[in-house]
Amino acid sequence: MNQLVRFTPAAHELPVRGQRRRGARSGTFGVLDIGTTKIVCIIARIEGDGTPRALGFGWQKAVGIKAGSIIDLEAAELAIRAAVAHAEEMADVQLRGVIVNLSCGQPESRGVNVQWPVGGRATTETDLRAMLHEGRRRAELDGRTVLHALPLGFTVDATPGVPDPRGMVCDTLSARLHVVDAAENALSNLGVCLARCDLDVEEVVSAPFAAGLACLDDDEMELGTVIIEMGGGTTSLAVFSEGHLAHTAQLPIGGWQVTNDIARVLSTPIAHAERLKVMHGSALEGDDRGEMLPVPQVGESEEHLARIPRRMITAIIRPRVEETFEMLRSRIESAGLAPDMTKRVVLTGGASQLIGMSELAARVLDRPATQIRVARPRMVRGLPESAAGVAFSTPIGLLGWAGGHGRPVIDLGAAPPPAGTLRKLAAWMKAWW
Repeated sequence: MNQLVRFTPAAHELPVRGQRRRGARSGTFGVLDIGTTKIVCIIARIEGDGTPRALGFGWQKAVGIKAGSIIDLEAAELAIRAAVAHAEEMADVQLRGVIVNLSCGQPESRGVNVQWPVGGRATTETDLRAMLHEGRRRAELDGRTVLHALPLGFTVDATPGVPDPRGMVCDTLSARLHVVDAAENALSNLGVCLARCDLDVEEVVSAPFAAGLACLDDDEMELGTVIIEMGGGTTSLAVFSEGHLAHTAQLPIGGWQVTNDIARVLSTPIAHAERLKVMHGSALEGDDRGEMLPVPQVGESEEHLARIPRRMITAIIRPRVEETFEMLRSRIESAGLAPDMTKRVVLTGGASQLIGMSELAARVLDRPATQIRVARPRMVRGLPESAAGVAFSTPIGLLGWAGGHGRPVIDLGAAPPPAGTLRKLAAWMKAWW
C-alpha cells in the first residue's frame, strides 16, 4: 500500500515572537474542514510574526456526508464548491489545493516499535528517513492507509528520550511511532470528491489533532491532556503528552444523534428538534420551574402544537450524552496510557456547548470538575466573530498546522512523498472529469 500524504510527525513548538515556525507555508493557502453538519473553507497567509491571517472565509451546510464520510458524491461536491467559492470570492484567490481534515474512514491509533542498525557511526537524516519509512511500512494493514507516523522519541543504544539523534554515534537507533491510519476506500472517496471540485489534497490532518492545536496551550500538551472534539456526526479524542500526539480515537456519535433523538421521541421536525436542543437543552437536570414548551408535530399544521415540560428535553438528551462519555472512557482506558496523560480533559466542538456538558463529563469520566474545561480555539486575525467559537476548532487548528504549529522539530518531510491512493485518484479524476 502506498503512502497517502507526506510524513507529518508532531511535536508541540511554541512560536518565537516575530519568527515564522519551521515548516510554515509561504504565500496564500486554503484549509477545508469537511464535517457532518457543516463545511468550512478558510483562505489565509502566514504573517511575518508567524501567525495566520484569514483572507477569505466560507461555510455551507453539509449534505451528502454522514459520520464524517462521503455518502453522496454529487451532493457533497456542491456543498464543498459553495463553501470554497465564498472563501475565494472574499480573498480574491483561486485555490488549487487544500489542507483537509480527516474524520472519515474510522481512523485508528496504535504504536509501532522500530530498530535501525547504524553500526557505530554518526546518525544521519538518511537513517531517520529510512527508519521512519520502514515503520510506516510495518504499520500498513490491508485496506488501511497510514496518515501519520509520529515519533514519540528516539533511543540511542541504551539512552532513551533523545529528541534529535542526528549526528549522534550509536550502534542501534530505536523509535516508538504513533501511527494513525484510516480505511482506504473512504479516503479514496474523499479524493474523488475533491478532485471533482478541482482541488488537490495537499495534506490530510487528523481532526482531533487539529482541534488540539487550536485549543490546547503548551503546558497542557506537555503535561498530558485529552481533547474531546464533539462534532455533529462524530466525537473524536486526541491525547497529547510531552508535546506529542500520543493517541487518537473516534466514535460515530455526535450532536446530530441528540437532535434525532429529540425529533423521534417528540414526533417533531428535525429543524425544530435542533432549536429545542440549542435553546432549551441541557445535559443535566435543573430547575425548569415547570416551564412548558410548544412543540409542532410532524405532518400537522402549525396550529396543532403539543406542549411538553422543559425537563423532558433534558431527559431525552442526557442518556445519549452519558453513553457518549461512557464510550470515550472505555476508549481511553483501553489505550493503556499512563494516568497522568489523561487526567486533564478539554471539550470542544459544537456539541460541547450544551449546558452542563463539562459537569456530566466530570461525573462519567471520573475526573475532578477542575480538570474539565470547555475550550474555544485561538483567535485568528481576519476571521469573522461568528467563526471564532468552539464549532470551528478544527479549521482553526488546520490554519495553525499550515503555520508550522505541531510540525516536527526534525523536519523529514522536505522530499515529496510517493504517489498514494488519494493522489493517484485525484490525478485520474482531473484527467477525465
